[in-house]
Amino acid sequence: MSAGRILIAVDYLKCSGCRRCEVICSIRHEGRIWPEASRIRVFMPTPGVEVPHLCIQCDEHPCVEACPAEALSVDERTGAIIVGGECTGCGSCVDACPGSIPHLHPTTRRALICDLCGGEPLCVKACSEGGWNALRIIPREEREKHGAHPRKPMEIARETAEKLFGENAENC
Repeated sequence: MSAGRILIAVDYLKCSGCRRCEVICSIRHEGRIWPEASRIRVFMPTPGVEVPHLCIQCDEHPCVEACPAEALSVDERTGAIIVGGECTGCGSCVDACPGSIPHLHPTTRRALICDLCGGEPLCVKACSEGGWNALRIIPREEREKHGAHPRKPMEIARETAEKLFGENAENC
């Protein structure tokens, strides 16, 4: 599946923590391996729990609405959030996001948000080529079916740890 209004669904139980997604994203957008400047980040809040964290392309776009510089827009073809040159790095988009997903570039301080690679997300390709299939492209209409909602990494990690290690993992 490609193009059209899509989003990336994550199966957290399948993530190996290889970080191929971060590597390919940084190569595509920065021209070099630089995970800190990747639009997808993998957190390991507790050993054995890897949490890919990226924009799930909300229908409401709270980050776009919150931007005082009007630097964020929505790509009509893919539905992805696009960060324009007007971005001042104020962080309003981070504060407005229910999952605190946008983050600021380590040097330019501009907002970093997944742009779906123009409809062909390379992170999904890298994940499937690695055999993990933790990242999948889905049509936006299937958001509810896949539970694709913005959440903070620690919330996702807690839920994932409970699934992996049982209810006693709630203190992870």
